[in-house]
Amino acid sequence: MGGRAVVAAAAGAAALLRFPGHFWPVRPDEAGFILVARAWRPEPTSMYGPYFVDRPPPLIALVGLLDHLGGVTALRAAGAVAAVLLVVAAAGCARVVAGERASAWTAVATAAVVSNTAIDSVAVKGELLGLPLVMGSCWLALLASRTGAEEPPPARALVQAAAAGFLAAAALGMKQNLVGGLVFGAVLLVASATLGPRDARLPGPRAVRLGGAAVAGAAVPVVATVAWALAAGVRLRTLWYDVYGFRSDAFAVIAEYSSEANEVRFLELLSYAVVAGVVLLIGGFVVHARDEWRDRPALTTAIAVMIAVDVVALLLGGSFWRAYLFTLVPGSALSAAMLVRRGRTSKRGVAMRAVIVASVVSCVVASAAWVAVNVVGPDRAQEARTGEALADVAEPGDTLVVFGGRADIQLLSGMASPYRHLWSLPMRTLDPDYRELRSVVDSAAAPTWIVEQSWFGSWGNPAAPVLFADVDARYRVVAQVCGDGARVWLRDDADRPSPQIPCDAGVAG
Repeated sequence: MGGRAVVAAAAGAAALLRFPGHFWPVRPDEAGFILVARAWRPEPTSMYGPYFVDRPPPLIALVGLLDHLGGVTALRAAGAVAAVLLVVAAAGCARVVAGERASAWTAVATAAVVSNTAIDSVAVKGELLGLPLVMGSCWLALLASRTGAEEPPPARALVQAAAAGFLAAAALGMKQNLVGGLVFGAVLLVASATLGPRDARLPGPRAVRLGGAAVAGAAVPVVATVAWALAAGVRLRTLWYDVYGFRSDAFAVIAEYSSEANEVRFLELLSYAVVAGVVLLIGGFVVHARDEWRDRPALTTAIAVMIAVDVVALLLGGSFWRAYLFTLVPGSALSAAMLVRRGRTSKRGVAMRAVIVASVVSCVVASAAWVAVNVVGPDRAQEARTGEALADVAEPGDTLVVFGGRADIQLLSGMASPYRHLWSLPMRTLDPDYRELRSVVDSAAAPTWIVEQSWFGSWGNPAAPVLFADVDARYRVVAQVCGDGARVWLRDDADRPSPQIPCDAGVAG
């Protein structure tokens, strides 16, 4: 099988391996983004209106479009398309770096990592949707910066540089910490003009022109987002805070309430990175980085800095969710490309091929295990059952607040929320004493239902007893999931049947 056929097969496999996830109910982040998109009414002090989410407008706009086209099914299909484009772009990078054979191996490695259920083969979020943009920007940056016999015509190089800048900045519109494309392109440009033999360097004037084109391309999505905010009446400081400023405040909350759960998640994240092959792919590059630098100093420097920045971005996320590992996929792909180019006569080339084979085996085994547990086994997530049970007994006009941030329950219940926080971290950060929530509970707009998905006393909040007293004064418990799980509260003046919530559900991978 030729190199391009292998790339096509790997891309197809990346899409196919996401298919089982279509059988799993909507995940919390997917549901939250859909709810935000459906209720989107920008205001001067609120980028999205009724609900708060710390994600860029382009992501919510895309989710809204996909929801309009086909709901969660369309969103999941977009995730499969993103995986395909990622694999193709990774192969393109490898082809520029080392030729057709390296592109095939790199495509296989990328498909194996991005499809591994140890990371996330179900939910489609900004990390996955932004990956092909990052990888595509790296591919175009490599094409634009070629020298010698492969140097592109000046006009084509400028277009490639501008497109690279555009894609790299557009990735930030999917997830604000996907800076890898910008970092890779900038470092590659500077390093190509300053490192290596003088006769192989990128000429200074050409580097400046390429840099200008890349900056111009990168400015387009940024200017478009700012223009939208101004036209919609959203203050620029609101735009900045919601996308970036909030993260520093949230990180402080995470640090203040550092818990054993976070430490466990970090160790789990590290183990998932090993299982998916990320640690070994990047580790192989790191081990041989000095030798690779002697041969390809500019490219090695760009990859190394990109990986370092992506690792820092991952750690600053604070919560160590598995989807954070998607950020390292472009660096993993470039690491694979650098070492498989060495061929079968090189120990490092053979070792990297072995790592890729191991990654494929891991992906297949993990996928088979996930299907056996989550598709062939129990058919629904417990949260989905809870949301659907509430939908069965709710009446038109009913509202719901889910304490603890499970937007999947909210979406599947079919009820709106009078409280703006659909996630727990924004609630803990922006409503730390639950004053806003308590004012909603005590108001005429009090929700008909409250699901205590997390115990009111979670996170050791000293305001929990007051919140419980407010809820207990106006609500009664009408159901408890599986006997000792989430409690479902119904407002005292509402007469509704108790929701019948089945148990015996599995846990999504």
